[in-house]
Amino acid sequence: MRSTANHAPPQRTKRSLATVTPDSEKLYDYCVYDSDIATGYGVGALLLLAAAQAVVMLASKCFCCGRGLKPGGSRACALILFLFAWLTFLIAEACLMAGSIRNAYHTRYRGMFVGESVSCETVRKGVFAAGAAFTFFTAILSEFYYVSYSKSRDAAGGAPYGGSNIGMGTYS
Repeated sequence: MRSTANHAPPQRTKRSLATVTPDSEKLYDYCVYDSDIATGYGVGALLLLAAAQAVVMLASKCFCCGRGLKPGGSRACALILFLFAWLTFLIAEACLMAGSIRNAYHTRYRGMFVGESVSCETVRKGVFAAGAAFTFFTAILSEFYYVSYSKSRDAAGGAPYGGSNIGMGTYS
Protein backbone atom coordinates (compact mmCIF):
# COMPACT_ATOMS: atom_id res chain seq x y z
CA MET A 1 0.00 0.00 0.00
CA ARG A 2 1.10 3.53 -0.71
CA SER A 3 1.41 6.05 2.04
CA THR A 4 -0.98 9.00 1.83
CA ALA A 5 1.30 11.30 3.79
CA ASN A 6 2.36 14.36 1.87
CA HIS A 7 6.14 14.69 1.93
CA ALA A 8 7.13 18.07 0.57
CA PRO A 9 10.72 18.54 -0.54
CA PRO A 10 12.80 20.73 1.76
CA GLN A 11 12.68 24.44 0.99
CA ARG A 12 15.85 25.71 -0.65
CA THR A 13 16.84 29.21 0.25
CA LYS A 14 18.91 31.64 -1.80
CA ARG A 15 19.98 33.67 1.20
CA SER A 16 23.33 33.32 2.89
CA LEU A 17 23.21 31.10 5.96
CA ALA A 18 25.61 31.23 8.87
CA THR A 19 26.66 28.88 11.62
CA VAL A 20 28.44 29.69 14.87
CA THR A 21 31.83 27.98 14.94
CA PRO A 22 34.43 28.00 17.74
CA ASP A 23 38.04 28.76 16.84
CA SER A 24 40.68 26.02 17.00
CA GLU A 25 41.71 26.96 20.56
CA LYS A 26 38.08 27.37 21.69
CA LEU A 27 38.71 30.93 22.90
CA TYR A 28 35.95 32.59 20.94
CA ASP A 29 33.14 31.89 18.49
CA TYR A 30 32.68 33.33 15.03
CA CYS A 31 30.24 33.06 12.16
CA VAL A 32 30.92 31.05 9.03
CA TYR A 33 28.75 32.05 6.06
CA ASP A 34 28.00 29.56 3.32
CA SER A 35 28.00 31.96 0.35
CA ASP A 36 28.46 35.61 -0.41
CA ILE A 37 26.93 36.05 -3.88
CA ALA A 38 24.50 38.75 -2.72
CA THR A 39 27.39 41.05 -1.84
CA GLY A 40 28.75 40.81 -5.36
CA TYR A 41 25.33 41.44 -6.89
CA GLY A 42 24.77 44.41 -4.59
CA VAL A 43 28.13 45.99 -5.41
CA GLY A 44 27.60 45.34 -9.12
CA ALA A 45 24.17 46.97 -9.02
CA LEU A 46 25.59 49.91 -7.08
CA LEU A 47 28.33 50.50 -9.67
CA LEU A 48 25.99 50.09 -12.65
CA LEU A 49 23.47 52.50 -11.13
CA ALA A 50 26.22 55.07 -10.53
CA ALA A 51 27.42 54.67 -14.13
CA ALA A 52 23.88 55.11 -15.49
CA GLN A 53 23.38 58.24 -13.39
CA ALA A 54 26.70 59.63 -14.64
CA VAL A 55 25.68 59.03 -18.27
CA VAL A 56 22.37 60.86 -17.80
CA MET A 57 24.05 63.76 -16.01
CA LEU A 58 26.80 64.05 -18.64
CA ALA A 59 24.25 63.93 -21.47
CA SER A 60 22.23 66.74 -19.89
CA LYS A 61 25.30 68.60 -18.57
CA CYS A 62 23.88 68.17 -15.06
CA PHE A 63 21.07 70.65 -15.74
CA CYS A 64 23.22 73.64 -14.82
CA CYS A 65 25.89 73.80 -17.53
CA GLY A 66 25.52 74.16 -21.24
CA ARG A 67 22.90 76.04 -23.20
CA GLY A 68 20.17 77.87 -21.40
CA LEU A 69 16.71 76.39 -21.22
CA LYS A 70 13.54 78.12 -22.30
CA PRO A 71 11.49 79.20 -19.28
CA GLY A 72 8.23 77.36 -19.02
CA GLY A 73 6.58 74.09 -18.08
CA SER A 74 9.24 71.82 -19.57
CA ARG A 75 12.02 73.52 -17.65
CA ALA A 76 10.09 73.43 -14.37
CA CYS A 77 9.21 69.77 -14.95
CA ALA A 78 12.85 69.00 -15.78
CA LEU A 79 14.00 70.69 -12.57
CA ILE A 80 11.52 68.77 -10.40
CA LEU A 81 12.36 65.47 -12.10
CA PHE A 82 16.09 66.24 -11.76
CA LEU A 83 15.72 66.68 -7.99
CA PHE A 84 13.57 63.57 -7.54
CA ALA A 85 15.87 61.48 -9.74
CA TRP A 86 18.81 62.45 -7.52
CA LEU A 87 16.82 61.74 -4.37
CA THR A 88 15.82 58.25 -5.50
CA PHE A 89 19.37 57.65 -6.75
CA LEU A 90 20.83 58.47 -3.33
CA ILE A 91 18.28 56.27 -1.56
CA ALA A 92 18.95 53.37 -3.96
CA GLU A 93 22.71 53.73 -3.52
CA ALA A 94 22.32 53.81 0.26
CA CYS A 95 20.15 50.67 0.27
CA LEU A 96 22.49 48.76 -2.05
CA MET A 97 25.58 49.85 -0.12
CA ALA A 98 24.04 49.05 3.26
CA GLY A 99 22.87 45.65 2.04
CA SER A 100 26.25 44.82 0.52
CA ILE A 101 28.21 45.96 3.56
CA ARG A 102 25.89 44.18 5.96
CA ASN A 103 25.99 41.01 3.89
CA ALA A 104 29.78 41.11 3.69
CA TYR A 105 30.20 41.79 7.40
CA HIS A 106 31.43 38.66 9.10
CA THR A 107 31.45 38.86 12.88
CA ARG A 108 34.63 36.85 13.30
CA TYR A 109 35.88 38.35 16.58
CA ARG A 110 32.60 39.54 18.03
CA GLY A 111 32.36 36.81 20.68
CA MET A 112 35.88 37.55 21.95
CA PHE A 113 35.30 41.27 22.58
CA VAL A 114 31.67 41.38 23.61
CA GLY A 115 31.68 38.26 25.76
CA GLU A 116 28.14 37.40 24.72
CA SER A 117 26.86 34.76 22.39
CA VAL A 118 27.50 35.49 18.75
CA SER A 119 24.57 36.52 16.58
CA CYS A 120 25.07 35.52 12.96
CA GLU A 121 22.74 38.06 11.44
CA THR A 122 22.02 38.08 7.75
CA VAL A 123 20.59 40.80 5.56
CA ARG A 124 16.85 41.15 5.41
CA LYS A 125 15.38 40.60 1.97
CA GLY A 126 13.83 44.06 2.13
CA VAL A 127 17.15 45.90 2.01
CA PHE A 128 18.02 44.71 -1.49
CA ALA A 129 14.36 44.87 -2.53
CA ALA A 130 14.21 48.53 -1.52
CA GLY A 131 17.45 49.15 -3.43
CA ALA A 132 15.97 47.49 -6.51
CA ALA A 133 12.72 49.47 -6.24
CA PHE A 134 14.52 52.79 -5.90
CA THR A 135 16.82 51.85 -8.78
CA PHE A 136 13.72 51.35 -10.91
CA PHE A 137 12.27 54.69 -9.76
CA THR A 138 15.59 56.38 -10.56
CA ALA A 139 15.57 54.94 -14.08
CA ILE A 140 12.01 56.11 -14.76
CA LEU A 141 12.54 59.59 -13.29
CA SER A 142 15.87 60.02 -15.11
CA GLU A 143 14.26 59.12 -18.42
CA PHE A 144 11.42 61.60 -17.93
CA TYR A 145 13.93 64.20 -16.73
CA TYR A 146 15.98 63.86 -19.89
CA VAL A 147 12.88 64.07 -22.10
CA SER A 148 11.73 67.27 -20.35
CA TYR A 149 15.24 68.69 -20.41
CA SER A 150 15.59 67.98 -24.15
CA LYS A 151 12.20 69.51 -24.90
CA SER A 152 13.10 72.70 -23.04
CA ARG A 153 16.58 72.84 -24.57
CA ASP A 154 15.29 72.37 -28.11
CA ALA A 155 12.55 74.97 -27.59
CA ALA A 156 15.16 77.51 -26.48
CA GLY A 157 16.77 77.52 -29.92
CA GLY A 158 19.33 80.30 -30.37
CA ALA A 159 19.83 83.53 -28.45
CA PRO A 160 18.86 84.76 -25.92
CA TYR A 161 18.33 81.41 -24.14
CA GLY A 162 20.29 79.06 -26.34
CA GLY A 163 23.54 80.81 -26.98
CA SER A 164 25.86 83.63 -26.18
CA ASN A 165 25.51 85.40 -29.50
CA ILE A 166 25.60 89.14 -29.28
CA GLY A 167 23.52 90.73 -31.99
CA MET A 168 25.46 93.48 -33.75
CA GLY A 169 23.44 95.53 -36.19
CA THR A 170 24.85 97.79 -38.84
CA TYR A 171 24.61 101.40 -37.86
CA SER A 172 24.91 104.20 -40.36
